[in-house]
Amino acid sequence: MAQTGVRIVAAGHYAPAAILTNEDLEKVLDTSDQWITSRTGMKRRHVSSADEATSDLALAAARRALANASLKPSDIDCFIVATVTPDYVFPATACIVAAKLGAKDTAAFDIEIACSGFIYGLTVASSLVRSGIFRRVMLIGAETLSKLVNRNDRGTAILFGDGAGAVILEASAADSFLSSELGSDGSRPEILRVPAGGSRKPLTPSAWDAGEQYIYMEGREVFKFAVTKMIAVTDSALRKANLTHADVDWLIPHQANKRIIDSAAKYLGMSNDKVIVNIHEYGNTSAASIPIALSEALASGKIQPGNVIVFVGFGGGLSWGAVTWRWVA
Repeated sequence: MAQTGVRIVAAGHYAPAAILTNEDLEKVLDTSDQWITSRTGMKRRHVSSADEATSDLALAAARRALANASLKPSDIDCFIVATVTPDYVFPATACIVAAKLGAKDTAAFDIEIACSGFIYGLTVASSLVRSGIFRRVMLIGAETLSKLVNRNDRGTAILFGDGAGAVILEASAADSFLSSELGSDGSRPEILRVPAGGSRKPLTPSAWDAGEQYIYMEGREVFKFAVTKMIAVTDSALRKANLTHADVDWLIPHQANKRIIDSAAKYLGMSNDKVIVNIHEYGNTSAASIPIALSEALASGKIQPGNVIVFVGFGGGLSWGAVTWRWVA
């Protein structure tokens, strides 16, 4: 197989129409707009309807990416969906998305590594293209986390929203992929998890009554982990690419907490106008947050050919990763 380069030719995103604001949360929780904004940077979240599944959001984002690239579903050789809220335990959500697009005989699979999903997916998709296995790969980060949130738990109810972002990668003479650094530590899954619903603890009636079908998070532990790992993994990825902080034009981080993003940007010496932040609009959309932010940045014309971008994320696993990318038109 011939070695080639890879580039992103287009992106697209979608968020449900329904909005959950901080003011809405004030009515049902012991919280306030000021408290939420000061601690997270969040103002609104998009929330899927009862009959709206993750594949529906992914499908809408995929169609927008295809339109922006002037491509047809048949032009895509492989579909990858990064999600922790699949339509079903199986089949893979990517298979459903491909079929709904009319590409039902195409390769498709899911990646389940929580908020690090897009970073892991970008590394895998790039490898598939650069190795010559596929010419074009669509990577989608999509989540309906609102369906896993306990609305009585202030620690998580304020954080999560729904959405999807899609990118199309294709073979290119010029290579955008500069480096990747991935990591995980599964020794403490209890810090951030959904306790029941897997083979370790099936979702029995007693587990349901105990609320173990919802996201559980030890916020302080996750915050400390996130700040440390975002900085460390960014440095590692830049070293692999033989780049320095000064070479970075754009930081596109996972949108989990504005204070975490600010800490990473300060360490990198990046001004606020070089950090893509949309957490105020979407909250934490897990694997969808980075591709949504990228899609919006491209639509606004911020990213230009030759720009060096660092994509960085962290999440359940615990997991983390960063990719350095030089934008190729």
